[in-house]
Amino acid sequence: MGDGFMLVERTDLRVAAKGAVFEVSEAKRWLLGGYDRGHLAHLPFPITMEMALGFRFTAERFHERGFVNRLVEPEAVLPTAIDMAHHLLSLPPASRVNTVHMMRQMRPRPSPAQKDLAAALHKHGALSDLIESRAAFAEKRAPNFKGWDDLQDRYRLPQLREG
Repeated sequence: MGDGFMLVERTDLRVAAKGAVFEVSEAKRWLLGGYDRGHLAHLPFPITMEMALGFRFTAERFHERGFVNRLVEPEAVLPTAIDMAHHLLSLPPASRVNTVHMMRQMRPRPSPAQKDLAAALHKHGALSDLIESRAAFAEKRAPNFKGWDDLQDRYRLPQLREG
């Protein structure tokens, strides 16, 4: 998955097929990896770091880490999701709505300061690397990254500003 993580993160329950492979691709295509993906999923820091840096995960590993609710054979994905939906519909409507609302309010969120830092880091580096990444992917070759237009920028990273 790449951009699909944004969609998955908005789901309340997740079913994955055994053998499926997940990937957060921001680190490969942008100047900042998917720093918030594992954070939003409330995963441990080492797993969040792997996700942010674009490592691949099997559905089995994500199930073990609690990112996926149900792990099933590929042909059972839709029937399992439908069974879960039927269960949800068997709950009293106000209970279902109130519980989902409360659970969503409890989700971790990046702070405004973290979002500001992310915005600065999205521009910190050689913007030409964004095009190079996509070109290399399309041409099925290894990318030739520049890194920074001014190499000293590597040592002048934007900082988190709290308060």
